[in-house]
Amino acid sequence: MTPDRIPGDAHVHIEDLADFVIASPSSYHAAAEAAHRAVEAGYRRLAETDAWALEPGGRYVVTRDGSVLAFALPDSVEATTPFTILGAHTDSPGFKLKPNPDTQGAGGWWQLGLEVYGGPLLNSWLDRELELAGRLVTLDGHEHLVRTGSLLRIPQLAVHLDRSVNEGLTLDKQRHTQPVWGVGAPEGADILRRLAARAGIDPEAIGGYDVVVADTQEPRTFGATQELFASGRLDNLLSTHAALTALLQAEPAGSIAVFAAFDHEEVGSESRSGAAGPFLEETLLRISSALEATAEERARAFAGSLHVSSDVGHAVHPNYPERHDPANHPVAGGGPILKINAKQRYATDAHGAASWAAACRAAGVPMQEFVSNNAIPCGSTIGPIAATRLGIRTVDVGVPILSMHSARELTAVVDPWYLTRAMSAVLAR
Repeated sequence: MTPDRIPGDAHVHIEDLADFVIASPSSYHAAAEAAHRAVEAGYRRLAETDAWALEPGGRYVVTRDGSVLAFALPDSVEATTPFTILGAHTDSPGFKLKPNPDTQGAGGWWQLGLEVYGGPLLNSWLDRELELAGRLVTLDGHEHLVRTGSLLRIPQLAVHLDRSVNEGLTLDKQRHTQPVWGVGAPEGADILRRLAARAGIDPEAIGGYDVVVADTQEPRTFGATQELFASGRLDNLLSTHAALTALLQAEPAGSIAVFAAFDHEEVGSESRSGAAGPFLEETLLRISSALEATAEERARAFAGSLHVSSDVGHAVHPNYPERHDPANHPVAGGGPILKINAKQRYATDAHGAASWAAACRAAGVPMQEFVSNNAIPCGSTIGPIAATRLGIRTVDVGVPILSMHSARELTAVVDPWYLTRAMSAVLAR
């Protein structure tokens, strides 16, 4: 589709994605925003510590830390009704606030200790106005979301002090990624007090915190005909938003529709709220229990289920085409990608590929395939992890982007809309 023929619905969708990103500077904010949108659409909040009384036709949402699950039961739901799961993740590569973070640097600069989270492109975080965002947990166990707005900057060394910088920039993860956020007398350099003030709590009551760094530049469209979209945290709020939007628009009939967005994918998913943890499995088992399913009936339901794992993928880079497979070049604006890997770094098999192709065809959406250059191993997703844990057939898909793991990534305006339409078709299966 040429840029001048991008449907208006795609622009409406990208504006809503931008709003979702702005509201979600951390995984905890993303889970809260997704749950809020679900409740606004008529879903009922569940607490994991409560007994669940689920009803046919019911809509429900539950959060665990930075992860969120929502599900819709058909009116005619039975013990053997299969699940259709749209999976994504809420976290992004970047930095996390260390314990005892306040330091006084040379020249009187106030600095903060940050720990690298996942695999960010470090240079992309330099010379940007950044914020802190996440959760504070008080000694009474209550959780408080917090964000600071523009507060930090990781300054790059001037070219006059490093004449070889343009021949090769190498950043030490400890020495060169610590941001500045003030200068002068050290008495005011207490970041936890600042965060507590933002959250409206007593700093002495803080018992723990999970706080990350986010770029404060808002998403925006640009390009010759506004066909491009740049934003922080497209990996993987793009897929989280697409899956959530598809679920909230769905009218499930033949399966139980599930939206599952997990934390900690960028660091391996091995946590209580990651895809390798029990959150999704426990939720599916609780649904089956509410339907009074026997072990035999639950096994039948799982055998007929489908999990669509969605994460961003690589569009062919015009400056580095040799890094891509020569016969498979996903392009921006060409529709969602089907991810394939012989080593099962992606969980796609022939049946999963056929299901996704059928959904794209039903939605009138173009699709592309992605496979890595043999000399450059690919990353992985929640797909193989969830497939291994649950035994549910899984297919890995996504949207092609540039600048993956940058503080600011790039996609085509039309592709997130295409992805959502294809996901809607999957839920209608």
